Amino acid sequence: MPYEEIIKKTIDYIEEHLHESLTMDDIAGQVGFSKFHFHRIFQAAVGMSITEYIRIRRLANASATLLYTNERIIDIAFYYHFESQEAFTRAFKKYYHLPPGQYRRLMSDMLKNKEEPYMEKQVKGWFLSGSDPFSYEMGTDHEVVHQGKASGYLKSKTVLDSTNFATMMQQFKAEKFIGKRIRLSCFLKTKDVEAFSSVWMRVDNAFGDVLQFDNMSNRPIEGDTNWNRYSIVLDVPTDSSIISFGIILSGQGHVWADQFTFEEVDKNVETTNIEMQSELLDEPMNLSFEEEIY
Repeated sequence: MPYEEIIKKTIDYIEEHLHESLTMDDIAGQVGFSKFHFHRIFQAAVGMSITEYIRIRRLANASATLLYTNERIIDIAFYYHFESQEAFTRAFKKYYHLPPGQYRRLMSDMLKNKEEPYMEKQVKGWFLSGSDPFSYEMGTDHEVVHQGKASGYLKSKTVLDSTNFATMMQQFKAEKFIGKRIRLSCFLKTKDVEAFSSVWMRVDNAFGDVLQFDNMSNRPIEGDTNWNRYSIVLDVPTDSSIISFGIILSGQGHVWADQFTFEEVDKNVETTNIEMQSELLDEPMNLSFEEEIY
């Protein structure tokens, strides 16, 4: 996919330098583009300017600092490179619809009231599946967030080895996207992922046959990674019925997900579909067992 690795490299650089001064010249220089050309590339891929993206990420980190520390608001503002507490308050109120101090009080009280440590965590619209879902946990996290107030997470609990996996997923009717090529994008962050983690999407017909599928098996996410953007592009054939998608965690580890988006893309955008071998061959083959695999 054009520029995908460049965007990943850029976002990774931004994540590592959120507490420092970041300029367009510095960022564009990391990938060898002019700042004007790179601005267009980033805007087209991520849907916002680099300046806006940096501001949103700094505000998301600031919101978590407000909730989980006793740091003074003015210190948080300067740490995340706002020129004053007033500038920080204006920016924060624009995205969170509350000034920082009020956000800290209301959200802290809300989180305390919602603590239910002995109940199974539920996430609206999502369900847990896989080979061993009872060895994993899914939920929402207000401390590790890419944008807004919360992210979703999937983590191992009693997993022993990499033969087990779970997925935090959704399914919906394909009708809206019939005949289109669509891109699923999201932001993921991982910690201590032993085997692999990824985003995935599948398109099935009414009989349950898989028409299109990608689970990033050729580009898995391992170990510890910063927030970064990942995409899958699939066609939705005319006989499609259901679209399923989610995140996978194989073996031990912890993965966070945020900001899932679906969009129609032009046919010149390459699909990431993994070719699935048909269950039935057109005719019998290698009946004498003498044909080699090359």
